[in-house]
Amino acid sequence: MQRKQTRIAAALAAAFLIPLSSACGSAAKSGVAGAHTTITSPGSSSTLVGAGSTLVAPLLTKWQGEYSAANNVTVTYGAIGSGGGIQAITDRTVDFGASDAPLSPDQTSACKGCVQIPWAVAATTLSYNLPGVSKLRLSGPVIEGMFAGKITQWNDPQIAALNPGVQLPSTRVVPVWRDDSSGDTYAFSSYLSAVSPQFKQKYGVSTLINWPTGFGEKGNSGVAAGILQQQGTIGYVAIGQAIGSKLHYASVENAAGKFVTPATGSIAAAAATARFASDNSASIVDPPASAKSAYPISTFTYVIVAKSSPKLAALQKFIRYAVTTGQQDATALDFAPLPQSVVAKDKAVIAKL
Repeated sequence: MQRKQTRIAAALAAAFLIPLSSACGSAAKSGVAGAHTTITSPGSSSTLVGAGSTLVAPLLTKWQGEYSAANNVTVTYGAIGSGGGIQAITDRTVDFGASDAPLSPDQTSACKGCVQIPWAVAATTLSYNLPGVSKLRLSGPVIEGMFAGKITQWNDPQIAALNPGVQLPSTRVVPVWRDDSSGDTYAFSSYLSAVSPQFKQKYGVSTLINWPTGFGEKGNSGVAAGILQQQGTIGYVAIGQAIGSKLHYASVENAAGKFVTPATGSIAAAAATARFASDNSASIVDPPASAKSAYPISTFTYVIVAKSSPKLAALQKFIRYAVTTGQQDATALDFAPLPQSVVAKDKAVIAKL
């Protein structure tokens, strides 16, 4: 446990000390967290310190500036991955964690009085590097075959059948995946488990999968960089990172048999199908066939706070801002605004913290 805590502390230090960078020069579009140049202790009364999901980082970057300026409170955030965010709030080294994967029962127990609240909704794309192919359709079984090492060339008949008229090369398929504990991996493995009984049985749903082929990178920015560096690659990347890195990404077949491109409208259509459990979690991957326009690898991101926090009043105010006024920033950053039904639920949970 001590070794794991040391790794989390090192990741937090790196996240807060390294200046914001982006392949396209835009903090908002990079998928990499913004951070102040020094670590501020979560014990300071004028600061709120958070860490976790790289998917939600562009939105947090925007919220940091807006909320800090208007409320005389400094909000800092380190994008260290969803698993790191959960561990950090469990260890109380931050004031809030952020994760695209809901807390497991064991994590809930370990966090001792933590509450998770959905505060953003986005998508995980299937981004690829295939010169000459700007539009691509993929189905669940084909995606599973590529990441399981069963489909090894881009001109495989199964891919070709989904893409009539597209000149697919014989280039080798090279999956790129997250090698850190990741909410994007959770969303992606949730989708593959929903569409492939074989995948569910062998790998299941997890924030960390031992993929049999390809190579791993840390964070959304790492996966995007890996895709850009090699032709034939395909990886799962948050939509903001994919757009910021100028990656091509596929339309994915949903339960209605429609090939849907990830966009704010198709993400919102998936979010509208949410049915929440008692722990405030909801899966919106592989929505029912009635949601014909829904993108099937959409996900909520959760903020995680401890009810015993000495900064609870400040956290309530910040989270209330995030799920209301802060949602105005969503569309411009390739997130969908939270459905009003979710906002209402969130406000009720915040009030009871």
